[in-house]
Amino acid sequence: MVETCMATNKNMKAKPYYHQQNTNAAASGGGGGGYSSESSNGGSNSPSPPPSPRRHASISHSRRRLRTKSFSFFRRDSFALTVSFIFRRNLRYLVLLCLLYVSGLIMCVGPFAGLVGHTPVLGSVYRSHEIFGKLWDQIQSDNSSAIDLSSVWKYKRLKVQKPCLNSTVGRYFGIEKESPGPSGFLIVEANGGLNQQRSAICNAVAVAGLLNAILVIPRFEFNSVWKDPSEFGDIYDEDHFVATLDGYIKVVRELPDLLMERYDYNMTNIPTFRVHAWAPASYYMGEVYPVLREQGVIRIAPFANRLAMNVPPHIQLLRCMANYKALRFSDPISTLAEKLVKRMIEKSSGAGGKYVSIHLRFEEDMVAFSCCLYDGGKAEKLEMDMFREKWWKGKFKRKDRVILPGLNRINGKCPLTPVEVGMMLRGMGFDNNTSIYLASGKIYQAERHLASLLKMFPLVYTKESLATPDELAPFEGYSSRLAALDYTVCLFSEVFVTTHGGNFPHFLMGHRRFLFDGHSKTINPDKRKLVLLFQDMNISWVTFKDQMEIMLSENDRKGIMVPRVRKINRKTSIYTYPLPECRCLQQSHNTTLQLTQPAR
Repeated sequence: MVETCMATNKNMKAKPYYHQQNTNAAASGGGGGGYSSESSNGGSNSPSPPPSPRRHASISHSRRRLRTKSFSFFRRDSFALTVSFIFRRNLRYLVLLCLLYVSGLIMCVGPFAGLVGHTPVLGSVYRSHEIFGKLWDQIQSDNSSAIDLSSVWKYKRLKVQKPCLNSTVGRYFGIEKESPGPSGFLIVEANGGLNQQRSAICNAVAVAGLLNAILVIPRFEFNSVWKDPSEFGDIYDEDHFVATLDGYIKVVRELPDLLMERYDYNMTNIPTFRVHAWAPASYYMGEVYPVLREQGVIRIAPFANRLAMNVPPHIQLLRCMANYKALRFSDPISTLAEKLVKRMIEKSSGAGGKYVSIHLRFEEDMVAFSCCLYDGGKAEKLEMDMFREKWWKGKFKRKDRVILPGLNRINGKCPLTPVEVGMMLRGMGFDNNTSIYLASGKIYQAERHLASLLKMFPLVYTKESLATPDELAPFEGYSSRLAALDYTVCLFSEVFVTTHGGNFPHFLMGHRRFLFDGHSKTINPDKRKLVLLFQDMNISWVTFKDQMEIMLSENDRKGIMVPRVRKINRKTSIYTYPLPECRCLQQSHNTTLQLTQPAR
């Protein structure tokens, strides 16, 4: 309704939304934007006069004007009633069609398909384990030459170096003319896991430059899902962050005493400024900047996805600086991550030190959240139902939520299982001598689901198998620090395989494009195509391989894609596609541990 009101009256200006932490009343948004209706002369209900003998022309003319006016109101009301009647009538049919569509999906791809004798839609049922059993002998006896890891990626992108923009960004908006000094202090609270927090940090750097503000080291909001109490300095090198951004924006660790005293030395007493998602630069300049100038400090929370991708080039440059230069993992993380990468290189000596990394999202919580069905039967379904109820309460039992596992699978929304990933890679030409790093949490029913993958690829390693218990001990219980280890080992692999989307692979793909001359060197499977192949019980290994080789070639081609960016019309994430805006920061990299070395 608020959006409709805004579209109706373009001159109305949205008001910023504040929230004071210590107040008991919560502000409600959306209850005060009603429409105003016009009355017609007081809305007279007088009946029309009866027919009368013809009178003087002037009197007749007046009466005719009155009847014409009354008829125009009647005609307008009749038109409104007619439109309303047609809309209500068509709405019934629309609702009926939606119900028929949903019921048809349930019958075709839902649990009722078997009861009524319908053949499930191709791709809607998990049969990958059966396909593996049928093709395993052919896979073993496949004598075709294995793919050479050093020649997996054939497409190259011509590297064109461009000079970076001027580091002083405030002058682009005329801020320096108004105030030569900083506008105030910017405080943001980053929420989510490792890479969602990383996104918030990069956006905070960009907003600080936009507002000519001093950025306070971002605070991490404790998340009930991730349960990681780590602060900024536990994950990133604070000194390096501050020093690298010097000359672009000023970063401090805490507010000065004068401001802290005003808020009783408690940052939570600073009123929260609510910013809507994907807010453009103009919003920050029109709504946030005046408040910052008046108060001297502003606190924005939450801060995930609070800055649009379409921002001026000098603001994009700040995102690039933050992501690829300023954000370096802390010494404890970098030190162990470097050891893990070196050990993976040693384990891959037969392939010239090159290895494949897989981000496998087949943990229990991911399987439960996806609402997909695998090969565990009723016991698996009951277990997943209990898990969903425990962690998400009644979210999946709401009346307006229809769960269709078969449709989820057809649409590519189900996490790939270890056996599916293994068959895909063997089909693409990776043989059983390939070293694989598995980036994952605790795999759901690991012993059963990993057995087939290990048969195809015996050389599978994890951070737990590469590091000693003593080395991993300081990281236990800190999900973001463990994820940072996985991130680094995956970053320097020759091939990265993503299986279920999310911030982790999106940031990695972008980071790899930045490091490897514009190529993401990533296999992002077409899961909609895969589910059809994995349910075809008549498929041969030769046919499957042909399809996988086509998929690998397509990923090679897409790996060097650069979105068209004209001025500030970017529609894709700069964290996944950092070029062309971040190109000026690229250097020649030797696929070694560049992240653990000083970036200045």
